[in-house]
Amino acid sequence: MKGRDSANAARLTLAGIRGWLAASASDTERQKLLRYGIPNDRAMGVAMGQMLAFARKRPKDAALSAALWADGGYEMRTLALLLDDPATLTLPRMDAMAAEFDNWAICDTACFRLFDKAPDAWQAVPRWATSQRLYARRAAFALVWGLSVHDKQAGDQPFLDALTLAETCADDARPHVSKAISMAVRATGKRNAALRSAALDWADRIGPQGQTEARLARDVRRALD
Repeated sequence: MKGRDSANAARLTLAGIRGWLAASASDTERQKLLRYGIPNDRAMGVAMGQMLAFARKRPKDAALSAALWADGGYEMRTLALLLDDPATLTLPRMDAMAAEFDNWAICDTACFRLFDKAPDAWQAVPRWATSQRLYARRAAFALVWGLSVHDKQAGDQPFLDALTLAETCADDARPHVSKAISMAVRATGKRNAALRSAALDWADRIGPQGQTEARLARDVRRALD
């Protein structure tokens, strides 16, 4: 009974979370978002560290997470991602969330702290990589980056397939895409010797193709040579 009471006490309502955010917010944190290229028009100004600490003390709650996401505010959506249950995520729901990404921070938090633990995570990668939408394509490679760390059971083939996608997209000069490709390829190469060799071969192939590709190749070689 005591354990159940404790778990129930840890659960919060949408209004309770909104109240906690309002009490924790500061204009200093809100203005800081702009320095990192994160829009703050729908932000309250709560530091990421505070939100991480808050979420660690609460149980996963997919229904509450959906309500938080629907609110649309920056901190509400961040907490939605931190409190969601990855085991309940379906590919259509991930698609719908990715379609609403409007900044790199929400995209990366989703991919590093939620999507990379979902059952269909690998299926999302090619779907998003072929999209022309900025943050959908970033999400594809941010997700590979997250999976390189958190999917301990994956063999080499999914990462080799992701390198093929990264090669197809390597000419995308948009900084938020190019950075994600760079990090995904470098992280792939750090998993084991075979993938390191494959990532370096990838850099050799794309390097001569253009300015964006040459920069990506240099990044990968610096990290893995």
